[in-house]
Amino acid sequence: MKVVRVHLKGYTASFRYPIFISGFQPTLPVPPLSTIYGILSSAKGEIVTPEDTKVGYIFQSSSKFIDLESIYELDEKNIAKTNVCKREVLFEPEIYIYIEDINFKDYFKTPYYQLLLGRSQDIAMVDEIKEIELKKADKMALFGGTTVPFPKNNIFGMIQALPSHFTDTIPRKTVGVKPYHVVEGFRSIPINEYYYDEELNMGVYIHE
Repeated sequence: MKVVRVHLKGYTASFRYPIFISGFQPTLPVPPLSTIYGILSSAKGEIVTPEDTKVGYIFQSSSKFIDLESIYELDEKNIAKTNVCKREVLFEPEIYIYIEDINFKDYFKTPYYQLLLGRSQDIAMVDEIKEIELKKADKMALFGGTTVPFPKNNIFGMIQALPSHFTDTIPRKTVGVKPYHVVEGFRSIPINEYYYDEELNMGVYIHE
């Protein structure tokens, strides 16, 4: 399978749990699929959905910390009230995104909008853009740092209901919500059902 592999790096990232609305704000350990399609949409300059291209990704960060964040809330009279909440933030994130549509090679060279790893302040930088061949391999390889639809054999991690993408309407609406394995760590598994990045020696799940 020929794909474009885009390597992004950043200083911080934070991916909100859908079930947490107020109070302490933990982060998902890896981005949901909707964040990946959001990044693709920013690069292209128009909404990109699972109908447009298949994608896969591998994410990791060096550590995690808790930050204090000010939130300004407006009431019906437009009077602002300040709240302070604790938010988990991932430090030094990096992600490899595998994209079936080869045209994204050009989109990521000159992204239409700023690329983000979560919130508006989580700016991402393009480190590498490369065309590679993903192969099927009947072997053991490292696998992790991604999400995989539930259930799947040999996959580990917590189960979380997440959208595949959002609409571009106002307000935005979630689309394709279903349970996913959130695979935070990396471990060696049989990857005969998945694709293989020979250069990174990693298994890759492709969302279709």
